[in-house]
Amino acid sequence: MPNEMPLSTVLLVDDSASNIRVMAAVLQERYRVKTATSGQQCLDMALRHKPDLILLDIEMPGISGYETCRELKDMSETRDIPIIFVTGRDNIEDEEMGLRIGAVDYITKP
Repeated sequence: MPNEMPLSTVLLVDDSASNIRVMAAVLQERYRVKTATSGQQCLDMALRHKPDLILLDIEMPGISGYETCRELKDMSETRDIPIIFVTGRDNIEDEEMGLRIGAVDYITKP
């Protein structure tokens, strides 16, 4: 039996359980999926699990996605993890901000 590549880990961060369910359902066949529902939980899980990618909402209680991204990029243990914002905010200013603070992409939710 050939050696299979280990699954990459994706950390989904959204305060909406329904959004997490939908995204996890799409991703779980090809990736190991971890979830967080707040910015602080994202920071904790990123340090613990070292995901290969973080899909991060902007609007969350407590620490916003923007601040979470800044903190992840400030820590040597997490600064190289790619972050994609997945958000309902669809204006160019929000996208520019997300990319400026370190995200590799910005996707708007339908």
